[in-house]
Amino acid sequence: MQIKPAPRGKQEHVDHRSAAGGGIAPPAAPPPDRGDASPTRGVFVFSTADEERRRGVRRMKTTATGLLILVALVYVLAKWAQHTGAGAWAGYVAAAAEAGMVGALADWFAVTALFRRPLGLPIPHTAIIPTKKDQLGVTLGEFVGENFLSSEVVKARLHALGIGGRLGAWLAEPAHADRVTAELAAALRGALTVLRDSDVQAVVGEAITRRAETAEIAPGIGKTLQRVVADGGHHRAVDLVCAKAHDWLVTHEDSITDAVQGGAPGWTPRFVDRKVGDRVYKELLRFVTEMRDMPEHPARGALDRFLTDFAADLQSDTETRAKVERLKSELLARGEIQEVIASAWTAIRSMIISAAEDEQSELRLRVRASLMSLGARLATDGRLQYKVEGWIEGAVVYVVTTYRTEITSLITDTVASWDAEHTSRKIEAHIGRDLQFIRINGTVVGALAGLLIYTVSRLFVT
Repeated sequence: MQIKPAPRGKQEHVDHRSAAGGGIAPPAAPPPDRGDASPTRGVFVFSTADEERRRGVRRMKTTATGLLILVALVYVLAKWAQHTGAGAWAGYVAAAAEAGMVGALADWFAVTALFRRPLGLPIPHTAIIPTKKDQLGVTLGEFVGENFLSSEVVKARLHALGIGGRLGAWLAEPAHADRVTAELAAALRGALTVLRDSDVQAVVGEAITRRAETAEIAPGIGKTLQRVVADGGHHRAVDLVCAKAHDWLVTHEDSITDAVQGGAPGWTPRFVDRKVGDRVYKELLRFVTEMRDMPEHPARGALDRFLTDFAADLQSDTETRAKVERLKSELLARGEIQEVIASAWTAIRSMIISAAEDEQSELRLRVRASLMSLGARLATDGRLQYKVEGWIEGAVVYVVTTYRTEITSLITDTVASWDAEHTSRKIEAHIGRDLQFIRINGTVVGALAGLLIYTVSRLFVT
C-alpha cells in the first residue's frame, strides 16, 4: 500500500449510497490525489490495479445481489404455486428459497458491517474497520513485535538461513565480487565527493599536528640513523654529495679563487693573492676528489663516527633531544608546513577517487581478490562461518531488541495516520471480491440447510 500525504484544504466527495451488496460507488472521475483536509493524516493512492480490483468487487456484488433477487423471486413463485395447489414440491422450493434469502441477507450484513454501517443505520459493532482502525494498528504492531521481532525468533531464523555459507558461495563468484567491488567504489567516490575539502583538511592537519606535538621524535630518528649508519646506507648519500661537490668545484673555479682573493688583506700584492687563491682551490679540489674516490678516506671515517655519536645523542642525550623537539615545534608552527600537511588530503583524495574509478586499478583489483578469497574461505571454513553468523546475529538482535518499540510504533502510527474511509475502500478493493463469495456461499448453503430442515420436519410430521 502506498501512502501519500493529503494536500491542505482538499476534500474528496465520497458517495455513501449503499448498493444491494453494501458497497460504496466510486466518484465518476476520481482525482489523482484524494484525501481529507488534515495535513497530518495519510491518504491511500488508488492505482490502476486498485481500480481494476474495485471493478471486480462491483461485479461480484452484482452477482451476489442478483442471486439474492433470484431466490426471492423463486420464493414468491413457490409460495404462489403452493397456494394454488401445485403440489408438495412447492413447499420444499419455498423453504429452500426462504432460507437462501435469510443466509444471503445475513452474510450481506456481516460483510457490509466490516466496512460501513449497513443502510447507514447506527447499529452497534458495525463499520468495524473504520471505527477500530487504530485498535487494529496497535494489535498489528503488538503481533509483529511479539512474533517477528523477538530475539529468539530472529536468532532461529538467521541460524536456519546459514548466512555465512551462502554469503561465501555468493562472494566466491567473480561476477558477484565485481558487483560488490563496483558498489564499494561508487560508495567511496560518493563519500569523498560529499565531504568538504576544507573540513577534512582542517581535521587532518589538526590530527597530524597534535600527533607530532605529543610524540617525541628524537629517539626514533636516532634509532633510524643508527641502523642506517650500521648498514652503511648513508654511503650512497656521501658519494652523491662528493660527486656533486667535485662537479661544482670544477665548474666554478673562478668564483672560488675570486672569493679567496677578495678576502685577502689590502696590503698584499695581487700576484700573491692569485697564488693563494689557486693553491686553496687546488687543495680543496684534491680533498673532494680523494674523498669521492677513496671509500676509506679519513674524512669519511670521521663522518661515520660523527653520525654514530649523533644517533646515540638523539636517543640518550637530554640536551640534544630537547633541541630536536624545539626545532620540531618551530617547524610545525610555520605556515608553509601547515599548508603542506593540509594539502596532503587533496593528494590522497585525488588518488583514491582515481583508483576507485579505474576498474583495473591496484586498489580495485586487490579489493576484488580479497572478496573472492573471503568468499572461498566462508564457503568452506565452518569456524569462520560460525563467527560471521554470530556477528550478524548479534548485530540484528541488538537492533531488533533496542528499536523494537520504534519499529512497532511505526506500524501503529502509520495505521493511525490513515484516513478511515480510504482505509476501508483500499482494504475492500483487495479482499472485497473474496468476501462476496461468502454472500454467494451463504445463499447456497442457506437454501440447502432450509431444504434439509423442511424435509426433516415434514418426515416427523408425517
